[in-house]
Amino acid sequence: MNQVRVKSWSNLQDELFSESYDPDLQRYRSRFAFRGLDDAKYKLDTTLIRLGGKYQELERHLLRNFRKYAHRDVVERDSMWHWLSVAQHHGLPTRLLDWTYSPYVALHFATADITKFNVDGVVWMVNFFEVHKYLPATLKAELKGVGGYGFDVEMLSNTFKTLDALDALAPPDFMIFFEPPSIDDRIVNQYAIFSVMSNPTITFDTWLKKRPNIFRKVIIPAKLKWEVRDKLDQANVTERVLFPGLDGLSRWLKRNYSPKT
Repeated sequence: MNQVRVKSWSNLQDELFSESYDPDLQRYRSRFAFRGLDDAKYKLDTTLIRLGGKYQELERHLLRNFRKYAHRDVVERDSMWHWLSVAQHHGLPTRLLDWTYSPYVALHFATADITKFNVDGVVWMVNFFEVHKYLPATLKAELKGVGGYGFDVEMLSNTFKTLDALDALAPPDFMIFFEPPSIDDRIVNQYAIFSVMSNPTITFDTWLKKRPNIFRKVIIPAKLKWEVRDKLDQANVTERVLFPGLDGLSRWLKRNYSPKT
């Protein structure tokens, strides 16, 4: 069963840190990426899909115009993957999806909106090591060459200069996890990792559910959310840390001083 409904804070810890021991390294280094949602019914839709309409035809226009109008110094290198990461980070609809290496950061996003404390939340756990077993041979070779489990933007740029080049390898469709460049403290503090589908019209839910052995859904009951939220605050996993600056400070203060009722 790849879906579990936790009953307590301690039960939640057990589930989020399960299978975290790496026998090859003999260390507790989890191979899971985490994504927290404040409503367990939400799907893993990208912002591009949520745009609606003929979004797959608009993707290149969005990115092309973002590159045209954005300041040139917002990326460290002029590659498609750097620009795509920056665009996603600043809210442009893209085929990317935000994840984190940290289960506590995922828990934050599952409990950040106190107006959603009447519905169950969820943390998706996806084993990116297993995901990458479905990659085309060219990408497997790129990973093997560096001896790692995940990609960075430089590695992807070596293989795909354009989105058309990525699309050309599918079908079969595949998913890639990669680390974005450290553009600012927000990406660093959130321990961010992105995923991308080779086909922008395929939802992550659809792809994952055909491979139930590589993901888990940890359901956080609505009645447990206040306890989770308060303990995250005590552990300093808050907007003030994850969104450095006055905006994050204001979000944290607003939530912290909001009445429970």
